[in-house]
Amino acid sequence: MSGGPHHSRISKVVVTPVAFADPPLLNVVGVHQPWALRAIVEIHTDTGLVGLGETYADETHLARLDAVAAALPGTDPYDTHGLRRLVVDVLGKETGGAGASFGGMLDVSSAVDTVYSPFEVACLDLVAREADRPVSDLLGGAVRDRVPFSGYLFYKWVGHPGSTNNGPDDAWGEALNPDQIVAQANRMVDGWGFGSLKLKGGVFHPDEECAAIEALRDAFPDLPLRLDPNGAWTPETSVKVAERLAGVVEYLEDPTPGIEGMAQVAARTDVPLATNMCVIAFEHLKPAIAADAVQIVLSDHHLWGGLRRSALLGGITDTFGMGLSMHSNSHLGVSLAAMVHLAAATPNLTYACDTHYPWKTQDVVRPGVLDFEDGAVAVPTGPGLGVELDRDLLGELHEQYLTCGVRRREDTVYMRSIHPDFTPNTSRW
Repeated sequence: MSGGPHHSRISKVVVTPVAFADPPLLNVVGVHQPWALRAIVEIHTDTGLVGLGETYADETHLARLDAVAAALPGTDPYDTHGLRRLVVDVLGKETGGAGASFGGMLDVSSAVDTVYSPFEVACLDLVAREADRPVSDLLGGAVRDRVPFSGYLFYKWVGHPGSTNNGPDDAWGEALNPDQIVAQANRMVDGWGFGSLKLKGGVFHPDEECAAIEALRDAFPDLPLRLDPNGAWTPETSVKVAERLAGVVEYLEDPTPGIEGMAQVAARTDVPLATNMCVIAFEHLKPAIAADAVQIVLSDHHLWGGLRRSALLGGITDTFGMGLSMHSNSHLGVSLAAMVHLAAATPNLTYACDTHYPWKTQDVVRPGVLDFEDGAVAVPTGPGLGVELDRDLLGELHEQYLTCGVRRREDTVYMRSIHPDFTPNTSRW
């Protein structure tokens, strides 16, 4: 990593794992644990700047982050190509360049992109701070000043089993049937002003989930709706659901697993199919496009290798006439800020982005920058990502990480601790 004599250099890198309370949200592989994990990356320079990144925090991933962090001091934050070479080099030595798995649903053959991403974001944050410009300017400039998000609905239990008297441990209450999903949606729309809604399916029989979508359509006749069962259905069932929900949903997301299965469904319906499961790395694009398996790709800078590689993905989807939106995992404010800057600087963002943000009750960034108004977040105009760490909150969430006992995301393991005979619903119906 080279640079001119006046460039700031990376002086130290700190990776802090944090945990924050997560409700019992249900999905195809089980249920969210009481604690969600993230890692906050801080890159310091010898000129006193700090850049921020955020990523997953399971044990394997943390070990890789720490190995890269140890190798970064002395390098040039402007040289992101050099950063990538360094990540490849370190992972080759540390892990044999092995793959990575997140949450039981997302598997990639190489860990390079997921490890590189938070460091790239942090470098772009501090480079933009040095230039006194927002990160969106480093990505070609914002083409919109507000980024629309979709309200993310989940089937959920009233509270985590074993919590105080097994009563409600959040303000949302139970959501296990269409009426309760509509009540949850009303709370989302009233509280955040979302202009579209997504239901996480794969939990109940497809007829039940279709009924929930139809109840949402009756309650919100003008809102775009989407349904994501995370590959819970066979291609045959997916086609039937697509027939039933044609004209009701704007798209179906991952109705069935795999590029081949998705292609079978796509050939038999006009309902657009979206994915963040069968196309989650650059090597998946060619086969998916060749098979016309998906019409919409859900980008995710945590998985795709940071902001600039996600912009590259945007260019590819544009070239092939595909739609583009943004996937979300349980995240905090550093991730949301990065998502907003990326979305702002992506000309062909064709659908509102997903976000888990309303489900969290704690954060590590100072409040006031990333507020939802009419379902959208104004693009921060301050330098860098535009968010600042609250050191006290970071300490509090790190303390929660140390004491919570959760060290990796294991929705299925947690579900089996409650329902021992549970099997993931992938391709079940």
